[in-house]
Amino acid sequence: MNKDIRPFHLAFPVNNIKQTIEWYTENLSCTIGRQDEKWVDFNFFGHQISAHKTDQDNSLIQTNSVDGHNIPIKHFGIILEYNQWKQLEEKLKSKNVEFIIKPYTRFKDKKGQQSTMFIKDPSNNVIEFKAFKDDRMIFEN
Repeated sequence: MNKDIRPFHLAFPVNNIKQTIEWYTENLSCTIGRQDEKWVDFNFFGHQISAHKTDQDNSLIQTNSVDGHNIPIKHFGIILEYNQWKQLEEKLKSKNVEFIIKPYTRFKDKKGQQSTMFIKDPSNNVIEFKAFKDDRMIFEN
């Protein structure tokens, strides 16, 4: 895997900027970059994500069945090192953050073994956190 990957940028809709800032900084330890009354940039594990205020309803979460779980189709996330993933799992549990899909391990003892968990922010944006047992398997099939 390329260790020189540049940070990505992702913009997503939110209903309340203040609530979004509180949630991302308190639960995910994101720091704030630039901001305006209608948007805010966060440092999301070294990547730039931008929350933009909207009045649109984002309550419908469409899913596909994968491994017996209803995986939200629209989601974003980050692949962490396993120790980071485990620390985040414990932090989210200690803060009583609701898991859309509780932490579990896919492909146990097989090629591509990975731990994953899904949560959602106050505007129903779904975020997946995963960690591979072997990062070389990220793009292998």
